[in-house]
Amino acid sequence: MRNKVKNGTDINSTVAKDLDFIDNTTAQILFGEFNKNLNTIEQATGVSIHVRGSHVQLEGKNHAVEIAESTLKQLYALIRKGYPVFTQDIAFGVKILESSPTTALEEIFLDKVYITSRKRVISPKSVNQKRYIEKIRNNDIVFGIGPAGTGKTYLAVAMAVSALTSEQVDTIILTRPAVEAGEKLGFLPGDLAQKVDPYLRPLTDAINDMLGQTKAQELIERGIIEIAPLAFMRGRTLNNAFIILDEAQNTTREQMKMFLTRIGFDSQAVITGDVTQIDLPGNQHSGLVEAKRILNGIQGIGFSHFSKSDVVRHPLVQEIIHAYEKQSTPQQ
Repeated sequence: MRNKVKNGTDINSTVAKDLDFIDNTTAQILFGEFNKNLNTIEQATGVSIHVRGSHVQLEGKNHAVEIAESTLKQLYALIRKGYPVFTQDIAFGVKILESSPTTALEEIFLDKVYITSRKRVISPKSVNQKRYIEKIRNNDIVFGIGPAGTGKTYLAVAMAVSALTSEQVDTIILTRPAVEAGEKLGFLPGDLAQKVDPYLRPLTDAINDMLGQTKAQELIERGIIEIAPLAFMRGRTLNNAFIILDEAQNTTREQMKMFLTRIGFDSQAVITGDVTQIDLPGNQHSGLVEAKRILNGIQGIGFSHFSKSDVVRHPLVQEIIHAYEKQSTPQQ
């Protein structure tokens, strides 16, 4: 592979760079069907990309061309190592290198957290996700705090399933406080299980995605995976378990303390939440906000913080979060 700078080197100057990819088959995988991966890079960076065979020319502002070049080179190397690059990986790669140009994408994308029942590789998609995974590996209790769509819960579930299948733990416990947007369980139809199901559905969906619905249901019926409201944790000691508390911003101070003191020997806990989405009624203070304040700095407890730049859902989710951040005062 070779490249050539034709024009200036100033960050705002317009430059052209030529890239030749030696392995034509790998190059075609990198470019994508009908060059859709290259189109993704064009849209993300503003660079014009011209293709002839396995030869690529990049044209645009110097910094943008450097990002596009690094993305192509690094993903080309990943494909040659057997990594199945998807279109979404192209966008993630560009986003990562825009925020941290010296990042080695290999260190992030090749960090396999878990392979789902459908053979899909789950790995970090941002620098902060990589740091989050490392903190879960190295701490008994980890808090993942940030907006929706940043992979906090999904990656935690993947780590839990990985720990279970590798026999590091005997059980997985997934829990949430049953408080959202002012809704009350008593007004919902059905028995207790039916009442709490809507609150726990996101956790069930994640487990089904990891293991497949049949296997997940079998493990739930055997009690190896437990999905229950936070209130069900009271009075228990949870040993040899991987425990995830989701939507923790909606815990009270007492609930958070209760949860944290349930953790027994050979157990690990991940607590996730978004402190901008607190739905507690009245003037109750969030247990997550307090935990962040008083537990920071304790050895064995890690904190990972995400921002809108870590959103890995539909690109519009990041724009929606940004729009709400700008509109700090609700319009009537």
